[in-house]
Amino acid sequence: MLFMINVCRIHRRVTLSRILDVRTSHCRYGTVAQTSGVRVRFAPSPTGHIHLGGLRTALYNYLFAKSHGGQFLLRIEDTDQSRFVPDAMKNIEDTLNWANLTPDEGPTQGGNFGPYLQSERLPIYKEHADILLKNGKAYHCFCSQQRLSLLRKAAIRKKETPKYDNRCRHLTPQEIQDKLDQGVSHVIRFKLDEGAVTFEDLVYGLIQQRPALVEGDPVIIKADGFPVYHFANVVDDHCMQISHVLRGWEWLTSVGKHIQLYNAFRWTPPQFAHLPLLLNKDGTKLSKRQNDISVDYLKVKGYSPNSILNLITFCGAGFEDNRKIRTLSQMVNEFSLDGVTQHSAVLDMEMLDYIGQQEILKASQSTEGMEKLVRQLQQLVTETYRERKQGQDPKIADDYLHKIIEIRKLHIKNLHDLVSNKYRYLWIAPNTNAETVKEIIPQPDPFLKYFIKLVSEVPEKDWDQTNLASQLKSLKQKKDADFPSFPKMMKVIRYSLTGQKEGPAVAEIMEMLMKEEVLDRLIRIRNNLGFRDVS
Repeated sequence: MLFMINVCRIHRRVTLSRILDVRTSHCRYGTVAQTSGVRVRFAPSPTGHIHLGGLRTALYNYLFAKSHGGQFLLRIEDTDQSRFVPDAMKNIEDTLNWANLTPDEGPTQGGNFGPYLQSERLPIYKEHADILLKNGKAYHCFCSQQRLSLLRKAAIRKKETPKYDNRCRHLTPQEIQDKLDQGVSHVIRFKLDEGAVTFEDLVYGLIQQRPALVEGDPVIIKADGFPVYHFANVVDDHCMQISHVLRGWEWLTSVGKHIQLYNAFRWTPPQFAHLPLLLNKDGTKLSKRQNDISVDYLKVKGYSPNSILNLITFCGAGFEDNRKIRTLSQMVNEFSLDGVTQHSAVLDMEMLDYIGQQEILKASQSTEGMEKLVRQLQQLVTETYRERKQGQDPKIADDYLHKIIEIRKLHIKNLHDLVSNKYRYLWIAPNTNAETVKEIIPQPDPFLKYFIKLVSEVPEKDWDQTNLASQLKSLKQKKDADFPSFPKMMKVIRYSLTGQKEGPAVAEIMEMLMKEEVLDRLIRIRNNLGFRDVS
């Protein structure tokens, strides 16, 4: 839909004086409860699981509402039954709760303005469609799909914009009644005005649109009795007393049509704010088919809600410093719609790892933060290694977990990294093979016997990377024939402790596992080789 942005863009500011007045609306069930203040909604369609674009819309609505002491609503727009995904609504609610963006009103929470599921509001839409039919702002359309298809093809041949020719707008009342009596399938269309619609968007400034130039009279009620998005959206926003509509840029072109609907009912429209388009790093648009922007995918990868929300705020701003990592409460306190940019925002997924690491570093600096990390890691280890191998319990003592986090915090992007296969040896003793050791050192016993004795003599108070590295370096001095090269000795030690061929420095591994566990694993591998005494 055609629109223009005023070159001398007027100053953007949120005007609260109008919406602080008491608003009432007359919906199907009488006059709805009176309310005042900021009321916003997140209104997704249950057509799939929520991705970062949808979460961004929810977050900015939440921040705007809470920064003005207002209400944040969840409304499920399920009028397109052909695209309905059964578990999508539950996923939307679960995701919002997980991200701590819990709605004040919604399908689960309830509220004074329900139902919050559009498929349960059909009588409301019918009532409002009847109002438009009676006041001459809408009409029944009996055009068949075949005729509409021919119109579309003819327009394309002429290189014109396909649009309905408003033929049924001119039917007489008797012609309409006759077709209704005959049971002819029909839709209800809204009569677009020819004139221009001018409105102020709180992000993009003063805009003018002429909806009738680019489309014919739009359908508002389909043949199956369900409303189309645009009609249900306007009716619900009014009946639920929404004061501000914050949504994606792609809906900006629909505002002119929506305002004409508001005018047809003699309603005052809410204020609009459209958020800039989100792009991938390569400049392409986000797609629901991209797994890496699915919130579920990022949850499985171990990213925290706060990390993901911060990544979103880095795109499109809304803050004086859009590279500062904040808590949700800090976001609420610092958010301003004036700071939201007009240009498209690039979603840099690589920043997610940086944000995650910075969150861990910050949390580990305080006793309370470290305790929280320990509890989270404890839960992750227990869940990940619920099926315990070889009858072992995973190592989840507080002091042990504290040490692991402290040592590896500069090398991980989130706590899930620590329960990946790469770090499995931290929680479960590896299933090592004596033959693998012999492939590295054919006669390993002299070296292993010596090293076990060396390790056993290190005092507990000296069990740190610095001292352990010094002990390991001393192996370089062993030049007799019973000892292999230093690199081979390191390979055997690493394999004996972790079951892996690469990873952190051996001294670091030894410090993390702690003395008793290191000795147990070294003795176990030596026993597997058929040697028993260590004296």
